[in-house]
Amino acid sequence: MYTTSEEDHLKAIFKIAEKEKKAVSTNSIAAFLNTAPASVTDMIKKLSEKELILYQKYKGVTLSPIGSKIAIQLIRKHRLWEVFLAEKLGFPWESVHELAEKLEHVDSDELINKLEEFLNFPKYDPHGDPIPNVDGKFTLRTQWSIAEFLPGQTGVLIGVKEHDKNFLLYLNDMQIKLGSQIKVLHKNNYDQSLRVLIEGRFENLITKNVAQQLLVKKA
Repeated sequence: MYTTSEEDHLKAIFKIAEKEKKAVSTNSIAAFLNTAPASVTDMIKKLSEKELILYQKYKGVTLSPIGSKIAIQLIRKHRLWEVFLAEKLGFPWESVHELAEKLEHVDSDELINKLEEFLNFPKYDPHGDPIPNVDGKFTLRTQWSIAEFLPGQTGVLIGVKEHDKNFLLYLNDMQIKLGSQIKVLHKNNYDQSLRVLIEGRFENLITKNVAQQLLVKKA
């Protein structure tokens, strides 16, 4: 058994390393968890003593095989709960993350396996992120940022990089959701902002930063 804080730190290290492709610094973990670097340092010592992480001074932290397995299982539970909350209970995609953060710490393999079966073995969560299977394997797919598309090209939204509630509410206001067809009408050469057509009906202007968060497949 591990504490909620220990599990949160392991998951944070996994997600940061996945993005940065290198050992994770104490400051990166603190920023990710919105906590003090000193408390992260204390936790690193505990996790190292339990052989859940590998720590090299001045280089950073990596997960041990056991630590990685725990982190992936947490991600699996989190994303399955998000699917359940969205599909079965009708929660909007901007609300499921915080609830799943609590539910992911329920310690029952039998429960999560039955939940996965009940949901018919989903491959992706409501934000388009891949859900690892019981063996910890992720189903990956080819995807692009809509920022990479040229005028005249169309994509279908299959995921978002940013899960912040305010960002998702912003997308709601823009009539953008998973499955939305997005056609690039114009790209501004100065700031790379895009004028886009959503579902052939709603024309909007999105910034380069927003465009980079929208992951699409080619229509």
